[in-house]
Amino acid sequence: MRRTCLRGPIPEIEAAARQLEDAAAAHCRGEHSVAEALFRATDSRILWDWLDSVWGKQTIYNRPCRTLLHPAALPRERRAMPRAATKATRRLIHLRDGHYCRFCKIPVIRGEVRAALRRDYPDAIPWGDTNATQHAAFQLMWAQYDHVLPHARGGSSELENVYLTCAACNYGRGNFLLEEFDLLHPRDHPPRQGNWDGLERIFEVPPGGSTIVAGADPVPLGYSLRV
Repeated sequence: MRRTCLRGPIPEIEAAARQLEDAAAAHCRGEHSVAEALFRATDSRILWDWLDSVWGKQTIYNRPCRTLLHPAALPRERRAMPRAATKATRRLIHLRDGHYCRFCKIPVIRGEVRAALRRDYPDAIPWGDTNATQHAAFQLMWAQYDHVLPHARGGSSELENVYLTCAACNYGRGNFLLEEFDLLHPRDHPPRQGNWDGLERIFEVPPGGSTIVAGADPVPLGYSLRV
């Protein structure tokens, strides 16, 4: 039976997302101590263990059901360019997918948002060189632009082949085909509808609040294009 994701989300992920929303709101009001406490609270071992069970080495969730020989992995010089989706394509991806993983449907946060918050809360949002030294919630909800047909196996970085996913769904599948995991194509199940903005509100200018000025490329809110 085909499925939508490698492992279904646990309730603690949605709870952490609500706490992160509260933290972002507190930050925008200038309540930095409240925001910091909430960011610390979401660096949870429960979240880390769930993520590691999906993208860790040789787990029951990221072991393919079968191995298909076609399409085979291509030599690097024969792979489509560019390797990653362009900024313009990423904007269209967010217009289509919002800020939710198209496989498991959990809320996701762009790396640029995390980096901007870390400048104000470096101790509450650790981001070391290894998975184990990175903030659990931000790591788990790290927005990825995943090639449905893996780039290594001939997939392009055009809009129709790249979907928004969480870190678990992206790294857990790696360069395997959807069919090798019995996964449904994301176009075959609708995107999640909701008010989650990926914490993009921190780039707005609140009256009397605290705003992060980012050198990143904020994604416009108010989505209209859905497929």
